[in-house]
Amino acid sequence: MYKAVFQNKTIRFYLLGGGVSKLGDVLSGMAFLFLAYDLTGSKALTTGMAIAETVPYLIFGLVGGVIADWVQKKKMVIALDLLRVPLVGSVVLLYYLDGLHYFYLLSISFLIQTTGCFFNPAHRALLPLITAEDQRTVVNSLNDTLGRGVTVLSPFIAIWLLTSYGAVHFFTIDALTYAISSFCLMKVNVKEAKKSSEKSVKKALRAIGVFSKWAGTHASIRNLFLFTFMIVFLNTWVWEVGLLLALSELTPKSEEVFSLIQGVFGATVITANVFIPFLFKRMSLVTYMIGSLLWGGGVLYYGILYEVEHFVIGAILVGIGIPIAGLARVYILQTIVPEEMLGRGFSTNAVLLYLANTLSLVLFGALAAFVPIQSLMIGSGCLMVTASVGYLVTVKAKLRRRSTIEFLK
Repeated sequence: MYKAVFQNKTIRFYLLGGGVSKLGDVLSGMAFLFLAYDLTGSKALTTGMAIAETVPYLIFGLVGGVIADWVQKKKMVIALDLLRVPLVGSVVLLYYLDGLHYFYLLSISFLIQTTGCFFNPAHRALLPLITAEDQRTVVNSLNDTLGRGVTVLSPFIAIWLLTSYGAVHFFTIDALTYAISSFCLMKVNVKEAKKSSEKSVKKALRAIGVFSKWAGTHASIRNLFLFTFMIVFLNTWVWEVGLLLALSELTPKSEEVFSLIQGVFGATVITANVFIPFLFKRMSLVTYMIGSLLWGGGVLYYGILYEVEHFVIGAILVGIGIPIAGLARVYILQTIVPEEMLGRGFSTNAVLLYLANTLSLVLFGALAAFVPIQSLMIGSGCLMVTASVGYLVTVKAKLRRRSTIEFLK
């Protein structure tokens, strides 16, 4: 299975370029925060830098999907990679000229993330054009494994750069990764039809409306977006913030234990990604809900037992559930959404994820002032499990009813 995929030169270059680019994204994301704090010493301004990394997706996310559908995707992602090289390179140059200021850094961060709004849906939509349907689960799994592996590897690279060269050279590495990514994408062999150049803002808004209307009439896509928003909303705070706060109540070494749990989680996700293609040749919303059930079960498990060792076990369950749900979501979009609207499909998914993350952090963060962390974890886990089980039971009942009707006929 994996051997056949690796023998395809186009897929190899696509995966390599994506993995290298992801490494640069992770490093530069940390570097923007490090330099922002070094330049200002302000926690508020450093938070503003973090916000600058998410706001572009809420503003331009849907438009990025439209543009990805309108243009030739390979040319677009190569051009955006090459554009990002001088953008991040300018930060290094100004740093050594003593001309780097916070608001310039803020602007570059905003621009880099804005290019990502256009790059990411086009890059995702390129994959179905270079793979057969029966290869997509494997390639999606490899793509996600590389991304997760880079996330696990990046802290070690970050420590080496910080101790040897300084945070500014995160951007040097980032510029290099964009150059390598563009080279790899040039080697990707794909046939794309020429696109019309007669476009406008009015047509872009109409295109967003057309996709929204189309998605609303397709139950699988509509339910996928609905459950994606709900599950991510329920998970984000209890996993990213609540877990650390809970550990601070249970152990004096909360940061070290949190890092250990994140490492266990990352290793579990990578392992799960390797085996998922052997278990699921094709995926559906049922597959997504199975992943969500395991995901929510992990949250509920460590919420109820609420001890350090059980947080580790819960993280393993979450680490199995998230890649199943994530790969199922990508597969459903690649399989059901028409090629001419695929960019809009992935951009809509991204906007929903960012919106769910933002609302979760704000609302659960406010609730945490009045409600115990354990109660929030249990409540979130219960809702995730209930939604997943409810859908699976409903589908089973429909299938049983359909079988009964066909038997009577």
